[in-house]
Amino acid sequence: MPKRVDHAERRTEIAEALLRVAGRRGLHAVRMRDVAAEAGVSLRLVQYYFETKEKLLLYGLEHLSERFGERVAARLRAAGDAPGPRAVIEAFLMASLPTDEAGRTFHLVYTSYAVLAVTDEALAAQPFIRNPEAAEDHLTELLWQAREADLTHPGTDPRLEAIALLALSAGLGTSILVGQRGTESAVTVLERQLDRIFTE
Repeated sequence: MPKRVDHAERRTEIAEALLRVAGRRGLHAVRMRDVAAEAGVSLRLVQYYFETKEKLLLYGLEHLSERFGERVAARLRAAGDAPGPRAVIEAFLMASLPTDEAGRTFHLVYTSYAVLAVTDEALAAQPFIRNPEAAEDHLTELLWQAREADLTHPGTDPRLEAIALLALSAGLGTSILVGQRGTESAVTVLERQLDRIFTE
């Protein structure tokens, strides 16, 4: 009896291979042939599941986002039973920093994808790039909750602070990747910014 193929599992294996290759060589240098070799499958199989490189990259990015969500969830579990808005925001921002191999891959691939989409119309048309406000909206909502619970300093603008926190996190992540600053320094800067927003 022929072995039953789990297509979802196979797609995940290929996405993991994509992320490993992109983490080593950069997303711009990834070819479908490289991903097939890394996954130990044929190029034809990768093309069967994804058809084009753009579709493969989008699926890889969605998979990367799922892994990021798992990292945030793990941090929240470690924060206790009922983490408040600051703890949730902190978990989100800290998980995005390249402080370990998973964080490095997340930051490198996510940033590379955004940069490639600037000049690649096929990538720019993908839903992930068309909805860049998702993280901003999430943090804004958390900051509104904190403000309404009197957990933020007077005059805090949730939307502006969300934008600033995400921009700071992205910049700090890149500075860690290029060796400009260490993890401790980046974490200290993020904590200082959160202290400026929250009263406790």
